Amino acid sequence: MKIVLPSVSLQWITPNALQVIESAGRVCYKSENNITESSAESFIESILNRGHESVIEHASASFRIVTDRGITHEIVRHRIASFSQESTRYCNYSQDKFENEISVIEPLEMTATAKQSWEKACKTAEVEYFKMIEAGARPQIARSILPTCLKAELIMTCNFREWRHFLKLRLAKGAHPQVIQIAQMIQDCLLKEYPIIFNNI
Repeated sequence: MKIVLPSVSLQWITPNALQVIESAGRVCYKSENNITESSAESFIESILNRGHESVIEHASASFRIVTDRGITHEIVRHRIASFSQESTRYCNYSQDKFENEISVIEPLEMTATAKQSWEKACKTAEVEYFKMIEAGARPQIARSILPTCLKAELIMTCNFREWRHFLKLRLAKGAHPQVIQIAQMIQDCLLKEYPIIFNNI
């Protein structure tokens, strides 16, 4: 059993997104003649301040997210998004490409005693999963005993408006601590790329 850290990496983002958004948005006001080399930021700031967020749907970003399967169940509930997720039906963790072990994400906020119980449960699940595979069970059947904290990778693509919505929900005080951790990594990346779009979440 291997304990891995959650992570986020940007896979793709609309190039020249500010210009794309401005070009589309100015159609609404027939103000295309006001486009200059430096007009995009002020235009976008103005429309966002007025709540005209549909215009930012013309740009999108894709992230590779590594987290536990419990958190992926929360993430995939976002409906205006596309997902491609590691499948426990087809991935056989007893194979070499998985280094013949399961990978898990350690939950946050555990006491030392709770961590001992968690590690024991994960190791037991791994042993029994491998026994089921050896006994002829297909991965889609053996997966039934894998822990919720099993490492899962997914690619998530959203337009910018949905990313703003995702961040508002998943950075909220009542969100799960591990989804907050993922959302903060996504926010940091988006702020670096396009602060004018994501600086007021």
